[in-house]
Amino acid sequence: MIAFVKGDFVQKTPAVVYVDVNGVGYEVQISLNTYSSIQSLQQGMLHTYLHIREDAQVLYGFFDLKEKELFIQLIAVNGIGAATARVMLSSMKPDEISRAIVQGNVKLLESIKGIGKKTAERVVLELRDKLSKQVNDINIAALVNNSLEPDALNALLALGIGRQAAEQAVKKVLSASPASTKIEDIIKQALKII
Repeated sequence: MIAFVKGDFVQKTPAVVYVDVNGVGYEVQISLNTYSSIQSLQQGMLHTYLHIREDAQVLYGFFDLKEKELFIQLIAVNGIGAATARVMLSSMKPDEISRAIVQGNVKLLESIKGIGKKTAERVVLELRDKLSKQVNDINIAALVNNSLEPDALNALLALGIGRQAAEQAVKKVLSASPASTKIEDIIKQALKII
């Protein structure tokens, strides 16, 4: 209903920001992640999600569109409400949450306040496939300057190795011998580890 608000940040706290949009003040609930992005700004735009309940209408705001999309996916999981999703996004960066879900890292998700083992397992079960492509894009974008790691990873994937096992093996090889410059050596050593 309200896709975004753009205006002056009249008052900011780590949980709420008041945005003056042409004389109309919007109270927008935010995560710590968004707060750290807007902390030094006097004005700007927040992507928003209007959460309507029986007893309230709450506007959630996100500095980054990817954070908003992750929030929407999280609240679609049974047992995760808007407040819990905001706590998750305040505890970890969206990329870290996505990566934990794709890797099935239930323990890391459990470390977030309000997330128990069953809820963490449900989040992984319901969102792993949806988020796996997005995390792949993030991994590739983060490694643009270093072509050895993604090339080795892609080669291992082409050989039928699972993504998680391949990522761990390549990272282990590169941390053990960071001077490796031949992709063939990296792949061979990674295959020995797997």
